[in-house]
Amino acid sequence: MKITELMTAERVPIAIDARKMLVRKDCELIHLTFKPGEVLETHTNPFDVAFYVLAGIGELAVGSDTMELGADTVIEIPAGEMRGWKNIAESDLRVLVVKLL
Repeated sequence: MKITELMTAERVPIAIDARKMLVRKDCELIHLTFKPGEVLETHTNPFDVAFYVLAGIGELAVGSDTMELGADTVIEIPAGEMRGWKNIAESDLRVLVVKLL
């Protein structure tokens, strides 16, 4: 058994607060915290992901589409799709990223 607490989890070296909650050969869980106005620029990855919005409201760009997503919402994105986030609220946006490797 392994327990990982958010505040002591390993950080991902990107501009926003991103922490590795679980790392396995077949799956990773990354917790993202966006302060108001913070952005994760559009990018692509070679693996499928699911984003679960824990709190707040964010704008997610996927390909040429942009949508607002709030708490308790999940969206799946296939490998190779461009994606990026922006916190559009006055409070923190917290997102759990499930990387399906």
